[in-house]
Amino acid sequence: MKATTITAYGENAKFEAADLPKPVATPGHVVVRVVASSVNTVDTMIRAMGADLPLSPALPAILGMDFAGIVDAVGENVTGFAVGDEVYGCAGGLADLQGALAEFMLADAKLIAHKPKSISMREAAAIPLVGITAYEGLQRAGIAADQKVLVQGGAGGVGHLAVQLAKHFGADVYGTGTGAKQLEVILGYGATPIDFAAEKIADYVAKYTDGAGFDVIFDTVGGANMTSSFEAAALNGSIASTVGLLEIDLSPAHFKGLSLHIVFMLLPMLHNHKREEHGAILAQLAEIVDAGAMKPLLDEQRFDLNSVGAAYDRLTSGKAIGKVVIDV
Repeated sequence: MKATTITAYGENAKFEAADLPKPVATPGHVVVRVVASSVNTVDTMIRAMGADLPLSPALPAILGMDFAGIVDAVGENVTGFAVGDEVYGCAGGLADLQGALAEFMLADAKLIAHKPKSISMREAAAIPLVGITAYEGLQRAGIAADQKVLVQGGAGGVGHLAVQLAKHFGADVYGTGTGAKQLEVILGYGATPIDFAAEKIADYVAKYTDGAGFDVIFDTVGGANMTSSFEAAALNGSIASTVGLLEIDLSPAHFKGLSLHIVFMLLPMLHNHKREEHGAILAQLAEIVDAGAMKPLLDEQRFDLNSVGAAYDRLTSGKAIGKVVIDV
C-alpha cells in the first residue's frame, strides 16, 4: 500500500513516500481503506518533538490520528461493522498504532463508529479527535440547558465544535476570538463572539452575566490563559481545559470553589482504557451531525499524501481557519 512516513523527528522533519505491506485484520479490529485524514495540534507536536513525547511512535512512523474511510476487512469478534461500511474515528498515529496517512490502516473496532450520513468523508475526518474532546469536556464540566457557557478559542478546532455542542445542549453560548474571521465563525454558529484582544474580562463578565461569571468555561487555549478562565468563572463554576501543561496558582479557583477538568482524549488509545467510550461518543456525534446541529469547518486549502508536510505547516502557521484535511 502507499503511505507517507516520517523517518526523523524535528520541526523541519520531512515526510517521505513509502510502499508498505497492507495490514491484516486481527481479532477485535477492522482494516479501513482511508479516504481522508485531518491534522491535529498533537500530530504537529509529535513531528516536532518526537522522542521528547512519550506517545510518539518509533521511526519510521506513519502519523495521522483522525480518519474517515470504508471498512475493507473485519477481524474475529467484531460486531456492528461489515465490509463496505463507511466509518470514522481516531485510532492510530501514536505509540505502536499505525496512523491514517496510508491507503489502509488497522483500527480497533471500539474506537470507530459509522460515519455521519449527511456530510462528506473530508468533513467526517475532521471530527473525531476534536469532537470527542469537545463532547467529553462539556460532559465532564456538567453542561446543562440554560447555563451560560464560555468557550475560550471558540473558532479553533475543538472550540468551534464545543460552541455547537453547547448550543445543542441548550446553553447560552459565548466564544472568545480575535480578528474578523474568527469572530464571524463564532457568530455563525449562533454564539455571542467576544474579542479577547479588545474587551477586558471584567467588562464582558459584567456585560453578559451581570457580573456573576460563566457557569461553564471550556478553555481550549489553556496555559497562562487558565487564569483568565478563573477570573471569568462563576462561583462554584466548572472549567474544562485541553491544555494543562503548566504550573499555576490555584488560589483564585480555590476562593471561587471551581471544579477543574483536564481533558486528554488520547488515554484510551495509549492505555487501551475504556476505548468503547470513544466509539459511543462518535456514534452520538454522528446523530448530532445528521440532525443538523453540528458541522465541522474545513480550511480552504487542500492537501494529499504528496503534500503532507505542507498540511502540517499550514496548521502550525496559525493561518488555517477550520480543520486542515488531507485527501488519502
